[in-house]
Amino acid sequence: MEYRRFGKTGLEVSALGFGCMRFPTVKDENGKDHIDEELAVSMVRRAIDEGVNYIDTAYPYHDGMSEIVVGRALQDGYREKVYLATKAPVWMYKSEEDFDRTLDEQLKKLDTEYIDFYLLHALNNERWEDTVLKYNLLDKAVKAKEEGKIRHIGFSFHDEMDVFMKILDGFDGWDFCQIQMNYIDVDHQATIKGLEEAGKRGLGLVIMEPLLGGKLANPTDNVRKMLGKEKEPAEWALDFLWNRPEVSLLLSGMSNMQQTEDNLVYASRSSVGMLTEKDLDMLAEAKKVYDTMALVSCTKCEYCMPCPAGINIPKTFEAYNQTASKGVEEAKKLYETLEIKADACRKCRKCEKVCPQSIKISENMVKIAEVFS
Repeated sequence: MEYRRFGKTGLEVSALGFGCMRFPTVKDENGKDHIDEELAVSMVRRAIDEGVNYIDTAYPYHDGMSEIVVGRALQDGYREKVYLATKAPVWMYKSEEDFDRTLDEQLKKLDTEYIDFYLLHALNNERWEDTVLKYNLLDKAVKAKEEGKIRHIGFSFHDEMDVFMKILDGFDGWDFCQIQMNYIDVDHQATIKGLEEAGKRGLGLVIMEPLLGGKLANPTDNVRKMLGKEKEPAEWALDFLWNRPEVSLLLSGMSNMQQTEDNLVYASRSSVGMLTEKDLDMLAEAKKVYDTMALVSCTKCEYCMPCPAGINIPKTFEAYNQTASKGVEEAKKLYETLEIKADACRKCRKCEKVCPQSIKISENMVKIAEVFS
């Protein structure tokens, strides 16, 4: 495992972090997905045994079960081998007291006395202004740090670059931040410029969605043709980020043991400055091809689920995006497997309030219904 400096904290973290949002699942007798706990625990421990020392989860992942499974995975001496990160569900808070109540609940679920890296989760302008500042969450975080419940304060981010800069400037106690970045998203959300600015300030930089919800691990044929055959598409995408000196670590939401094993190999080959100018130009060209085909920038995070109307929103978008890469007739085969179609959308916009990508879901459902009608 390769290790990197985590900003001004003085700590060293593994180049690969284990993201616990996409654990393997199994269906129960009612057809509902649940974490395959035995496999998930074995994957986490396998990664730690191979040197991964950063484990990332959050309050809402897997309907609140991710933190519990992570807590179990870190028994038997594994907690002492890692830095544990989880996130405060800012959107749920209606008072200052909610911060303390939730943090205490998370400590119990994780079966730990402290959290190494605590993030204010999925900040955007509205949550910054109407919740973080309104309920003095920064002061609450500082107090929790003084009490030993958390050790480092950070935030994860989903909005535009000007908002990212506002949040960076809004608190001088940030130790780290977590942003979405990959070779497609260089001008999206925090952007490469935001990444560079956070690096200049000495913040640890955690990268989420390095594979854009798996799309860059299994790209369309047109994108794949742009990439050098000496590496798998997933490795090219991860190397794009490991190449940057500002990046502390990448989070990968691994869903099976093979993904875990592959990522461990890729991480072992990683280093700053590992890509040539020719490599970077190749990825820039791949981005141009990708951008002509991506109709909806859905990463399948499922924050939008469940839909009150019963629509499988990520799968619907997957089918829609396939119309650009595979043609309407091929995409329709996937669309027809959906029990509830796009025209069932009630335009309640509940999903839009929580979508990290700010997708206008209800508007897209109208377009999708027309395309497949």
